[in-house]
Formats: sequence, structure tokens, C-alpha cells
Amino acid sequence: MAHRVVVLARHGVIPFELSIPARIFGSARTADGRPLYDVRTCGLEQGTVRTDADFDVVVPHGPEALTTADTVVVPASYETTSISRDGTLPDDLAAAFDRIGRTTRLVSICTGAFALAAAGLLDGRPATTHWRSSDRFAQLFPQVKLDPDVLFVDDGDILTSAGVAAGIDLCLHIVRRDFGTAVATRAARRCLVPPWRDGGQAQYVDQPVPEPAAVTTADARRWALEHLDQPLTLQELATRQAMSVRTFTRRFRQEAGVSPGQWLIQQRVDRARHLLEDSDLTVDEVARRCGFGTPASMRQHLRASLGVSPSGYRRTFRS
Repeated sequence: MAHRVVVLARHGVIPFELSIPARIFGSARTADGRPLYDVRTCGLEQGTVRTDADFDVVVPHGPEALTTADTVVVPASYETTSISRDGTLPDDLAAAFDRIGRTTRLVSICTGAFALAAAGLLDGRPATTHWRSSDRFAQLFPQVKLDPDVLFVDDGDILTSAGVAAGIDLCLHIVRRDFGTAVATRAARRCLVPPWRDGGQAQYVDQPVPEPAAVTTADARRWALEHLDQPLTLQELATRQAMSVRTFTRRFRQEAGVSPGQWLIQQRVDRARHLLEDSDLTVDEVARRCGFGTPASMRQHLRASLGVSPSGYRRTFRS
């Protein structure tokens, strides 16, 4: 049976955000074309839902659909409610949340995290939201461990994303988590979006535009991806870009949203995932080709990133 995703549309929803789950999850299919998700849209009541555009949408289901969900997605709403005024949950939304099962996975897109926080679901947990709303979010919900610099946060049964297109990143991450890299990559290709974006929200926050002639770190990143199996030092990457280590590190973080060391680990983990899924290479050989040095080092990084050992990942996601 396909995994049931129910998207909760509230008045003031952004049509683009509302359509992301249906588009991404609807594109996730087995190699022979079988749908892996059943996506349905509901409102706080069945019928017309106002959007922030010059048209409305009609949803076929009321809040009772939430009781059938394996995953519930809450996009942003740009109508003023008690959530944005004082951080309290409106009665109709509270009643809707009461219908959601205890084991149901919860996902928010953009400022949809405000609804989860107002319900007390994010207390003491890490989360993110759109960078423009992060100060207001922190003021209303100081008990949430807000990280305004990332594209999304995966905290197991609750996942939150930053603004708008970061919802695509999060949905693809969920597909990758549920069914593996190959399925997520096929879904991304079908939707003509990148299967993974480096960095975080920091690269999209308002800041002075660099001079057109400014040197970037793109060549060093490209070279590093071609030599992940080798030991790569910060000094070596900076030298290839003809920069000092200090300048290279600052420029790299501005462009990628993370430090060079964090970025290298991300790339090595991603390559390890692909090799574990799509090859018969031993764990030792995968570790060597990804530049981890030893299988123990790869196990440590995969557990930190994915919460699973290399052999456990292979058993779960092997094509």
C-alpha cells in the first residue's frame, strides 16, 4: 500500500507551496512506474480555500482526512491569525491537529512551522523556517531550537523547511529517506530540479552583491568532487583557487553556506550512499573511494548524518 501523505491547506496558502508535495511525492515511483505515495489535500473544512494569489482552490477533503495520514504536510498561510499575533493556536486548527495520529510524521514548509510550534509540537526540538520570519518565530516560540541558516531540519518524526523552494529540498529528502537515493533522483529528474542543494539559507539572505569580477570557489569545489577519494586539505583547496586559507574559507562559507570541511563530509556521505545502493563494492572499498580513509571513519560519519551503519543503509536501500 502506498504511503499516504495529506496536505493541510489553510486560508492564505501559497499555491506554489501547496503544490510541492503532490508534485514531488507524486513523481516518486518504483522502477516499473508504481506510485510510492498517495497524496491528498484537505482543508480545515471541505470546499474553497483562499490563497495569497488572485484565485482560490477547492479541496475535496475536510480535516477528517488527517486521520488516514502516514505523513501530514503543513504549508505556510499568509492570513493573519492568532498564531502570527501571539503564538496561540486557533480552535479550528487545534481540532484538526487532534485528528492526527501519534505515529504520523509531521512536515512543515516555510512558515508552516509556526503552526507546529503553536501546537507545542516543536518544544525543545530543532526546527527552521523562512529567514525573514526567524526573528518573529524566535520571539514567539523561545522554547524551540531554531536554526535559521539551514534549508531544512530532519528531527525524525517532525521535519521543517525554510521558505518556498526549500520545501522541494525537504520533500526530496523525505523520498530519499523513505525509498533511497535512486528513487529520489528519478523524482528530481522528472521534475527538472536538483536532487540535492548544497548550503543553507545564508546564501539567500539579503547581502551586498559581489563584484562581477570577484573570484569564487567553484573551481575548487568542482576539482574536489573529482578527487573525493584522495585526502583533501584546506590548504590544497585554497591554493587551487589562488587564495589564502582565510579568504578561501570566508568566501566558501558565503557561497556554499557551510565550511569547506562540512561540505566535503556531505559530498563523501552522498557518494557513499550512491555506491552502497548501486554497486557490489565492499564497505572497505566504498570507504576508500569516498575518501573516508577507513571503514570505521565512514561508519562514524554515516551514523552522524543518517543514523545508520553502512551495512544497515545498504540492506534498507539496495536497488
